[in-house]
Amino acid sequence: MDFTFIIKGILIGFAMAVPLGPIGIICIRKTLTEGRLRGLIIGLGAATADLLYACIAAFGLTVISDTLNSQRVWIRLIGGALLLFLGIRIYRAQPKDPKRDIGDSGILRSYLTTVFLTLTNPLTIFAFIAVFAALGLGEGLSYISASFLVVGVFIGSTLWFLLLSSGVTLFRNKLDLIGLRWVNKIAGILIIISGVIAFTSLL
Repeated sequence: MDFTFIIKGILIGFAMAVPLGPIGIICIRKTLTEGRLRGLIIGLGAATADLLYACIAAFGLTVISDTLNSQRVWIRLIGGALLLFLGIRIYRAQPKDPKRDIGDSGILRSYLTTVFLTLTNPLTIFAFIAVFAALGLGEGLSYISASFLVVGVFIGSTLWFLLLSSGVTLFRNKLDLIGLRWVNKIAGILIIISGVIAFTSLL
C-alpha cells in the first residue's frame, strides 16, 4: 500500500535529521536566543532542503544528481564560506532579552538561508540514494509511491526539529544575558569549525 511509504519516509527523514550538525546548532541557538518559532523556522528550512534532495533520489533524477556531483567542490566552497560568515556573525552577536519572543522580521530570510545552507551539502543526496537503495526503495518506484516517500521525509525531518526546538525551549527562560552570550560564542565557534571542516574536506 502506498501509504506505507509515508511511514518509511518519516522514519528516514527523522533519522537523517537527528545527527547534530551546523543546522542543528543554529536551530538550538535560534531557539534559545529568539524563541521556539525561530528554531522551528530553521528546521523547516532544513526539512525543505531534505525534501528536494529526497525528490532527486526517489524520482531518479540522475541528470541533477550528476550535475551536483560534478560541481560539489564549488558547492562545498560556497557552503563553507557561508558557515564561516554565519559563525563569525553569531559569535559577535549581542544577546537579547530571553524572556520575550522576537517579532516576525527576518523569518523568511532565516528560512531561505537555511534551505540554501543545507543544499550546499551535496553529500546529502547520495545519503538518501544509499538509504533508499538499502531499503529497496530505489529504482522502480511509481510516482505516487515516490511522492508519498518524499512527503514522509519532509514530515520526519520537520518532526525532529519540532522536538528539538520544543525541548530546548524548556531551558530558554533559565538563561540570562550572560548565558545567552555564551550560547552565541559556543554556537559561533562550532559553526566556524564546521566551515573549516567543509574546506578541509576538499583537500
